[in-house]
Amino acid sequence: MRQKKMARAMFEPIYRQIFPFWEEISQEDRDYICQNSVALTYKKGTMIHDGNECVGVIFVRSGCLRVYIMSSEGKDITLYRLHAGDLCMLSASCVLQPITFDVMVDAEEDSECYVLSGGAFSTVARHNTNIRIFSLETALSRFSDVMWVMQQILFMSLDKRLAIFLIDESARIGSDTISLTHEQIAKYMGSAREVVSRMLKYFSNEGIVESSRKGVHILDKARLRLLASDR
Repeated sequence: MRQKKMARAMFEPIYRQIFPFWEEISQEDRDYICQNSVALTYKKGTMIHDGNECVGVIFVRSGCLRVYIMSSEGKDITLYRLHAGDLCMLSASCVLQPITFDVMVDAEEDSECYVLSGGAFSTVARHNTNIRIFSLETALSRFSDVMWVMQQILFMSLDKRLAIFLIDESARIGSDTISLTHEQIAKYMGSAREVVSRMLKYFSNEGIVESSRKGVHILDKARLRLLASDR
């Protein structure tokens, strides 16, 4: 009984905020979900989900997770990143059986997360239609991010893709200084480090950015926006 109360006290306040179905399921199911949740800290670089096992539903409390796909040749493409307040449903493959879309998840930074067991979530979802609908809607909402990445890779020139990435990242962190290495930027863009470095050198020569191995500082955001919207 004490363990049940502790689990409810830790997880229920968060789940009440992020799960729209929370008040519509029984107290028994709410307790079951809380009892099958754990608070975990992932160190930077930790592989969280390899695309095979059903890790469960991951709620990011702090830090950053990267969701990506891997080719048979070992090349990876970043689909999107998850930050504080984001929910990862694609790591719960046992819940989303109709979606055969294998992704991998690792920790880009030291990250604190709540992880709800995929098996427990699936058990409760079997007799709660609202949970199944929420699961599918949450997963499908991410496919717009996936399609945007594919559209960039297939149809956009590298200079435009890089300009879009730098503008979006600058807006996300609220700074014109982006502390990412060329290799990290290339990984997020699904490109090669050498190619990104050459394009950043071109941007630097044009006075658009100031680039080093440690990061990129935007000097001329107006020209960068022009590149992002051009063509």
